[in-house]
Amino acid sequence: MPAPSASPTTTPAAALPADPSADGARSRFGPVALVISAGISVQFGAALAVMIMPRAGAAGVVTLRLAAAAIVLLLLCRPKVRGYTRSDWGTVAAFGVAMAGMNGLFYQAIDRIPLGPAVTLEVLGPLALSVVVSRRLVNFLWAGLALVGVALLSGHGGGGLGFGSLDPLGAAFALGAGAMWAAYIVFSARTGRRFPQADGLALAMAAAAVLSLPLGVYEAGSDLLVPSTLALGVGVAVLSSVLPYTLELLALRRMPAPTFAILMSLEPAIAATAGFLVLNQAMSALDALAIALVIAASMGAVRSQIRKHPA
Repeated sequence: MPAPSASPTTTPAAALPADPSADGARSRFGPVALVISAGISVQFGAALAVMIMPRAGAAGVVTLRLAAAAIVLLLLCRPKVRGYTRSDWGTVAAFGVAMAGMNGLFYQAIDRIPLGPAVTLEVLGPLALSVVVSRRLVNFLWAGLALVGVALLSGHGGGGLGFGSLDPLGAAFALGAGAMWAAYIVFSARTGRRFPQADGLALAMAAAAVLSLPLGVYEAGSDLLVPSTLALGVGVAVLSSVLPYTLELLALRRMPAPTFAILMSLEPAIAATAGFLVLNQAMSALDALAIALVIAASMGAVRSQIRKHPA
């Protein structure tokens, strides 16, 4: 079980900070920083994964990423396997299936369509989750605004390639990855509540690696064992799996799933910004407007959540 968060009502008066409302705001924006950091890490990991695709194929990259991440997490966490119920193990298994499906489908998508539209289509999964789960009208409005931004990015990002020119199978893989991403959000939150620290994440990552191994071996074979490919695979695992999944798991312990899902709409914006800063990819005015809409929707969702749970 996660450690209970501090509450001003249980703190002695002499120990209260000078501005308890500001301290409460910081405690609520902390998970937001975790989610944004996770998104940045994922984008750098995706850039590194591009170097491995020609060597190991999409399924091979997924196997390297998940297997290396599982080994790292198991060594770091050393999770215990006793004392859990059948329901606990079912949650971990579902989490592992969601991770394997999300990664496998996404890499199949970017093997067929550009990265920008693929990420944009994938984000529709978390956005749909936020609309279905939320019971507040304002969250429907913020999700709608984020969807407008996502639509603008899809039509004008990545060199002006819109959905109309996409390979249908690649687009279907991206949408499937979005559905699995929504499942990942749900089961990540449940796993975080049932297992201490990152133990559940390590166990679920191991399950995901086992599920992906046959496909990776079938596609890449002995190419998976080339030292340079293995080294790049470890880098991708750390940047795209170990670090972001851990940060997201910690964030979900202190953030409702609908708010987390809307924040995931930042992924296309982070990708576009990384392309501009790292790859010198110019952004049009419409691209900038799309990014601004997505960021505004995400920040609005967080602010509405803070008003719902005042300090």
